[in-house]
Amino acid sequence: MHEVVLICDGSAIGNPGPSGWACILKLKSGAQERVVTGSHPASTNNRAELMAAIDGLRALKQPCHIELVSDSQYLKKGITEWLPKWQANGFVSASGKPVLNQDLWHQLKQLVEQHEIQWSWTQGHGDDSDQNRADQLALQAARQQAAVMTHG
Repeated sequence: MHEVVLICDGSAIGNPGPSGWACILKLKSGAQERVVTGSHPASTNNRAELMAAIDGLRALKQPCHIELVSDSQYLKKGITEWLPKWQANGFVSASGKPVLNQDLWHQLKQLVEQHEIQWSWTQGHGDDSDQNRADQLALQAARQQAAVMTHG
């Protein structure tokens, strides 16, 4: 199996508002790198974070060993801690309300099951140059989406 590092980030201008996401996929051997970005006209930061991971995993054509790096505790804790509880409770949160972003959590879960993933959290706007680059790419995608909406 290929060993991949997937660095992802999401951004929203307003919450909700124009959003963008980005992921950088790198073979651990350093032989290849691929960047995937996307955007949506009206979404939240949390949805953008989830979409970054989803699009990054979708870009992989075969099962891989992945270190997935994100600055989103919502993404990391959601997939590693909260999702099993939500599933057991019929996607109702501890507060008794429906879990937000269920559609994306279901998509992410299906993709995660195809790989072996180590989830890593890193400080946003910190010392991780790849994470900072993903952040800039996500913000750029959100700004481009905002410009399309403003200028048609």
